[in-house]
Amino acid sequence: MPVLSEVLAALDVLWPPERAEGWDAVGTVCGDPGAEVRRVLFAVDPVQEIVDEAVQLGADLLVTHHPLYLRGTTTVAASTFKGRVVHTLIKHDIALHVAHTNADTADPGVSDALAGALDLRILRPLVPDASDPAGRRGLGRICELPHPMTLSELAGHAAARLPATAQGIRAAGDPDREIRTLAVSGGSGDSLFDDVRAAGVDAFLTADLRHHPASEATQHGPLALLDAAHWATEWPWCEQAAAQLDAVSDRHGWGLRTHVSRTVTDPWTAHAASAPLTSPPDNSHTTGAPR
Repeated sequence: MPVLSEVLAALDVLWPPERAEGWDAVGTVCGDPGAEVRRVLFAVDPVQEIVDEAVQLGADLLVTHHPLYLRGTTTVAASTFKGRVVHTLIKHDIALHVAHTNADTADPGVSDALAGALDLRILRPLVPDASDPAGRRGLGRICELPHPMTLSELAGHAAARLPATAQGIRAAGDPDREIRTLAVSGGSGDSLFDDVRAAGVDAFLTADLRHHPASEATQHGPLALLDAAHWATEWPWCEQAAAQLDAVSDRHGWGLRTHVSRTVTDPWTAHAASAPLTSPPDNSHTTGAPR
């Protein structure tokens, strides 16, 4: 069996830490470099439910997309939820490794996995990595649909293909508009609207779209928007990443057993649909929310 340092070296080849954004916190959070690794669990969030799952699984290594300590800390006391995560990991000899923005821009990366989950044909990165002469690395992906769909059909397709969450898929634009090309970006993507407009695609699917950027984007032109849950857009990467480590294990004869957590760690747990939209009431003498 390989030791942790060997597995981490392989992960750093897949997702080099130097390609992470300067503000990011990627790499190994805890773990004994000389400890043997037999089982590896992949997940989006390093939260207690996932760590407990790693304990029950008998995992030696937990690989997550999101960092545990993004902004640093002065304590790992078990009285804090992040400190309790660290205590549980160390108590059970489980290492934690993070691949975040270095996995976003990788080839293949988070948006490749998202496009694959939606059966899209990838054309090129949305924001190419200038250091990649092959032009394959970068943030987001520009894609073609397998066949034209209306915006309403595409929203339903995304809802059916991505992991189920309380939010589901929100859409902005004419529901009957035909969509042929689509930009995708796993995770929060409303900083990419200029790049999406420059790409000339029909629609953009991402997560965490805020009111003002989304409103302004729809005013700029006919671009349709699809807003999915952050966790749902990044979970497909876990399956892709596990398959990549499986391939490394097979080449080296390590015999690793990789697992992908199916625990939903999206923070939103319920959704109540609004009443059907009608004409705004005459509020000249009353107050209240418009319907």
